[in-house]
Amino acid sequence: MQKKPTDNIHEEALKLGMQFQTRKHFLKQCATGMGLFAFGSLLNGCDLFSGNTSSGIMDLSNPLAPKPPLFPGRAKSVIYLHMAGAPSQLELFDYKPDLMKLDGLDCPASLLEGKRFAFIRGVPKMLGPQASFQQRGQSGAWVSEHLPHFAGVADEVSFLKAVHTDQFNHAPAQLLMHTGSPRLGRPSIGAWATYGLGSVNSDLPGFVVLTSGGNNPDAGKSVWGSGFLPSVYQGVQCRSEGEPVLYLKDPHGVDREMRKASIDAINKVNQLEYEQFKDPEILSRIAQYEMAYKMQISVPEVMNINDEPAYIHEMYGTEPGKLSFANNVLLARKLVEKGVRFVQLFDWGWDAHGTDANLAIDVGMINKCRQIDKPITALLLDLKQRGLLDETLVVWGGEFGRTPMQENRNGKTLPFKGRDHHTEAFTMWMAGGGIKKGHTHGETDEIGYAPVSGRVSVFDVQATILNQLGFDHEKLTYPFQGRNFRLTDVEGEVIKQIIA
Repeated sequence: MQKKPTDNIHEEALKLGMQFQTRKHFLKQCATGMGLFAFGSLLNGCDLFSGNTSSGIMDLSNPLAPKPPLFPGRAKSVIYLHMAGAPSQLELFDYKPDLMKLDGLDCPASLLEGKRFAFIRGVPKMLGPQASFQQRGQSGAWVSEHLPHFAGVADEVSFLKAVHTDQFNHAPAQLLMHTGSPRLGRPSIGAWATYGLGSVNSDLPGFVVLTSGGNNPDAGKSVWGSGFLPSVYQGVQCRSEGEPVLYLKDPHGVDREMRKASIDAINKVNQLEYEQFKDPEILSRIAQYEMAYKMQISVPEVMNINDEPAYIHEMYGTEPGKLSFANNVLLARKLVEKGVRFVQLFDWGWDAHGTDANLAIDVGMINKCRQIDKPITALLLDLKQRGLLDETLVVWGGEFGRTPMQENRNGKTLPFKGRDHHTEAFTMWMAGGGIKKGHTHGETDEIGYAPVSGRVSVFDVQATILNQLGFDHEKLTYPFQGRNFRLTDVEGEVIKQIIA
């Protein structure tokens, strides 16, 4: 006998009901409820049932409801452009002519003693910049020939030339950059922002993720996860090719009215379960069912770039129907325009070891620059012409930098020019959202190896992003395992020098 489309819905509701009754009977009714008391005492340290936070901002009845920041923020939303794999600052923004004088010479022992590198062994050769540079705009910012379009908007951004990290492998460094810890289990910065501010548009997620380059980041989806925060705050991954969100359409034979009835039935069971156990994760489940139903209408509309005028497509370099970084950048603009709080773009393929042409700073990285140059330039110009740049914080960067030495994997010269992972100093930039225009903070030494001024950490970057959204990074906390956790843990200072 063939199953009807409604059979699975009926089975799901029945299964949820049985699970609820089973837990209720075992924990509450058996042995006069002693099981429930014991179980609750075990989990009390996680504060799962209290729903309270030290900042007092969580509304359990509607976890995604808009919330005021702790103080007036300059930014209402964030677009974070992460170049996964770590672009070389020495070929993009950190101009070091003295490094060219050392090209091909043995690396001085002082740069190697007591240092750990991911792949360099023995004594590598120094490698001069593989790009020419010019000073751009009134600010005189150095921008390489690989980003000719971006050079025209250099006066819109603040460069951070001396960012440092303590992780030299991709996955831990990406986790540290986005969750404040190199280990799994912590909420991402987008989850923290959505937890703190909620979502302006009730028909769209507060935190949306777009990926390009053919792969997810090395750290996987944990870099946009919710960690120990309720899962309603995790990033929702959308696609610029095919269905925007997988399984968004109704199953065959199920119309929208039937889908709504099924969600209502499932959520009635969820509500009963919440009333019994007061677990906020149950409310996350209810909110996610409701959001999925609304997204069936809202997401296909906002994720459609076909109706954008021709000059916008030319401006961004977009190709509707294809998976590309350019398409994702245009979608990011549309999403913040519709009230999405945090949009995270991950573009994979920026590793530059020199093991093959795609991983060469004079071949593969140049191709990657061609893919991002027009879109990121268009994003800043487009947000500005729409009056959105002042309230949208745009962040660009990787997880670490690149060495001034040429990589010699296991002591052997590689066939292409490449640089190893470098933790001491790398470049990021921010624009809009109350950030100074045409400003450079920090400086590295004459070869771009170590900071000589303006040294900032990953935690400082995170604190600054939260500050622009209206949060003291030390006060935006969530109780877990007996203590209050925050994104920056026990570190971080706002980089006041780049705030307008």
